[in-house]
Amino acid sequence: MTTFFNTILLVTKLDPTDYVGFTFFIGAMAMMAASAFFFLSLNTFDKKWRTSILVSGLITFIAAVHYLYMRDYWAAFAESPTFFRYVDWILTVPLMCVEFYLILVIAGAKRSLMWRLIFLSVIMLVTGYIGEVIDRDNAWLWGLLSGAAYFVIVYDIWLGRARKLAEKAGGNVLKAHKALCWFVLVGWAIYPVGYMAGTPGWYDGIFGGLNLDVIYNIGDAINKIGFGLVIYNLALQATKSELNQAVK
Repeated sequence: MTTFFNTILLVTKLDPTDYVGFTFFIGAMAMMAASAFFFLSLNTFDKKWRTSILVSGLITFIAAVHYLYMRDYWAAFAESPTFFRYVDWILTVPLMCVEFYLILVIAGAKRSLMWRLIFLSVIMLVTGYIGEVIDRDNAWLWGLLSGAAYFVIVYDIWLGRARKLAEKAGGNVLKAHKALCWFVLVGWAIYPVGYMAGTPGWYDGIFGGLNLDVIYNIGDAINKIGFGLVIYNLALQATKSELNQAVK
């Protein structure tokens, strides 16, 4: 814990024109603010929603800790903190998949759905790491494998078992599920752009001039905080509906 707070208090000099470092600082503060918001709102909701809100807070808290390290790594070496980023993702992305399961439990979701999504997310990340760090000469191939796992996740939540469960639950759960699906389809699609910007391949002429860290940082802020806000809104709307029914 002492190390964590020392990292927060560490003052690192950055070039005022370093827009990449700026996104790391903004990302760290945004994730910490989101974590505080989710954790402090826990007692606002019924017990059945607290686990979902807690997971949302954990996702942004884990990201905040890693962004503090990534911020200082970038300031010290001006290199992409790939290792820290993938450690962050290997923890937070499966937790984002868990969120689908948690909101669909009310419709009878089984743990097999949760483990399937977690497994696919791990495959997506491991193959991405291999292509970005270990076997960059074949980055296009590893990126293709990572993309395949991603599209299976997209299919499962948009057209597969998860979609059917959301339709069965209906109401606020269905609305939240649709919102999360859009985050996965559009928000997660930001990451392949960052991957192609940072690895060699046939796509050099298209994405070669982009900075992968800026793209990743923007993607993290949109997806991790956005996921949590969707869950928060679901819990809020469900709580209001329950209170209205109790009054009637």
